[in-house]
Amino acid sequence: MSKTEIQNIKEWYASQFSEYESKLNGQTKTFLHDLRKDALSKLNEMNFPTLKDEEWRYTNVSPILKHNFVHPLSVEKVEYTKDEISKYIFNGFDSHLVVIINGIFSEELSDIKNLPEGVVIGSLDKISRENPELIKNHFGKNIKLKNAFNFLNAAYSNDGLVLYVPNNKVLEKPIQVLYLNGNDNAEVLSVPRSFIYIGKSAEASVIANYRGMGKNPYLSNVINEFVIEQNAHLNYYKVQNESQNAYHIDLTDGYQNRDSVFNHLSLSFGGLIVRNDLASLLDDENIQTHYYGLYVGRQNQHIDNYTFVDHAKPNCESNELYKGILDDKARGVFTGRILVRQDAQKTNAYQSNKAVLLSEKTQVDTKPQLEIFADDVKCSHGAAIGRLDDVAYFYIRSRGVPEAIAKSMLIKAYASDVLDNVTIEEFKEQLNHMIFESLHRVEVE
Repeated sequence: MSKTEIQNIKEWYASQFSEYESKLNGQTKTFLHDLRKDALSKLNEMNFPTLKDEEWRYTNVSPILKHNFVHPLSVEKVEYTKDEISKYIFNGFDSHLVVIINGIFSEELSDIKNLPEGVVIGSLDKISRENPELIKNHFGKNIKLKNAFNFLNAAYSNDGLVLYVPNNKVLEKPIQVLYLNGNDNAEVLSVPRSFIYIGKSAEASVIANYRGMGKNPYLSNVINEFVIEQNAHLNYYKVQNESQNAYHIDLTDGYQNRDSVFNHLSLSFGGLIVRNDLASLLDDENIQTHYYGLYVGRQNQHIDNYTFVDHAKPNCESNELYKGILDDKARGVFTGRILVRQDAQKTNAYQSNKAVLLSEKTQVDTKPQLEIFADDVKCSHGAAIGRLDDVAYFYIRSRGVPEAIAKSMLIKAYASDVLDNVTIEEFKEQLNHMIFESLHRVEVE
């Protein structure tokens, strides 16, 4: 795109702010609105990423910038019933349910009951107005907004999820957050912003489930911020299955304190152009960070995963395992950056990225980055790209197994070491089904 076209789209979003502001119904008096106005100012100064930016060198976002997406407050509200959304909810296990439609929390469709004392699951809009002290001390302070997409979210986001788990509380049931995006009458800009705080020695599990509705293109532009305090545990599962003509940009970033554990598992199935940015600051000792990812692309999908683990203090461990399955003309990108600072002695950091190509026309770009400024560390990275295992395939076929089932068996085996990190068995089974559904292949038990 030309500089003029890029400037035009920035001016488009700036011009929509006054109308958006007029529909906020009292939100202009909250601390969030000061952050919005500051983000709008920075949006005018920032550039959208281009292929000239090192972190985006494999992902062309110009198709996204050709759309004039509108905020959902500016169009007729999309209404759903509980029956209509039930098919998108992972079932077979007990959970709290949060429903967010085009970035706006739905009290009517959410189902949150019997929370432990002090635990809060609610709307960012409502909490910022009625109980701002719950989040004000941390909100926005542990996340690094890096480009115009991030500032676009920060300027236009008016709602999302707040999860607050106080010290020593364990949330036994996982929280399912169902993000429904899309509108039959407009090309919408969905900009949910979520804040997750896990107090000292507290535990929680979150399933973020992104689904697409409607026939029009839309932009799902997400920010998730987390704070994991001393000796706390957070399991975060992200399942992205947006519409095939949708765009998905996600920034998940935050902070871990001493002795904390963060397990993040990302699965990408949908979307035309997808970019997942995931980062953690390990800012004390004895922290564990585990990133697992599986992306499944077909047709002309483009799925880009960028991870960053910042080891700032000694005696911490990070482990990354990302795998891709690509068919047709799909393209996958993985960039994994590990920074070990000078004070981060006794760091253990491991990274592995693999991809299997089911078609001659698929493409994968991979770029591992290790930046090590400490001398007493154990760090490694590896990447592998190839086809399904021919030896295993011919062995299975020699046992009389049909071709389609033989390939499906190998695909399931390939994905298993990522999915094995899902601790909810019923959820894992449904994810396995989604892999084969996405690839239009025969499912195997």
